Amino acid sequence: MRLAFLAAAACVAALNVLPAAAAGVDKLYILDCGQGVGPDQARWSPGVNVGVPLPISDNCYLIHHSQGWFLWDTGVSDSIAAMPDGQKGTNGSPDWKRPKTLISQLEQLGVKPSDIKAMAVSHTHPDHIGNVELFPQTMLYVQKAEYDWPGANGAPRFNANHPVTKLEGDHDVFGDGSVTLLSTPGHTPGHQSLLVRLPKTGAVLLSGDAVHFKDNWDNRRVPAGNTSKEQTLASMDRIAGVLQKEHAQLWINHDKVQSDAQKKSPEFYE
Repeated sequence: MRLAFLAAAACVAALNVLPAAAAGVDKLYILDCGQGVGPDQARWSPGVNVGVPLPISDNCYLIHHSQGWFLWDTGVSDSIAAMPDGQKGTNGSPDWKRPKTLISQLEQLGVKPSDIKAMAVSHTHPDHIGNVELFPQTMLYVQKAEYDWPGANGAPRFNANHPVTKLEGDHDVFGDGSVTLLSTPGHTPGHQSLLVRLPKTGAVLLSGDAVHFKDNWDNRRVPAGNTSKEQTLASMDRIAGVLQKEHAQLWINHDKVQSDAQKKSPEFYE
């Protein structure tokens, strides 16, 4: 009896040390959710490359889990794809073009909007929430601090009828450690990043706008427009700790050089 008990305990212990990704995540697709050009890099890196234009990528990420599809960020509005000259920025914000719509990229994969079981956005700037309402029945995970942050003229940042789970800190989306939302405030009050543990690629941390490009990350630069410099730096430190602990890659959403080197849908990471 004692031997049987010890054998069972050993099996349980072995299960507990299996990589969390084995529980359900098997594919991560990078979707092209906009191509931008900022007129002045110094908007994001104060005092550095003043007046130099900055090409910007804008990615969304589609994750397949055994429990269903999960979408991270939605990019600039699909309506920009129909604008021959794209959408011009105002007050120093980027000009945007949308070579491919989000919906067309999902269709290429055979995924309908109703197939997306859950979604989350890093924060509520327009280049990240432009297509949230293409998924009106999909549960949206967002930090409460972000959801409650007043928009222009005090307007709400989301459709009040959209299903939502308001978070106050980290959240394990599927309950198995494979997809975890990390609270990383500073760029906005309720900014969050995403840790994904893939079975072959390993752990990747999707930055949202906790950092905008590698040079800012390397030098811990904080854009002047962030809501809190102190929180931004603390979040960068937290991300660095997660990268070290998880032996993870940092995928920086707006870093075009990094993005251009990555596989894009319909190719995927596993």
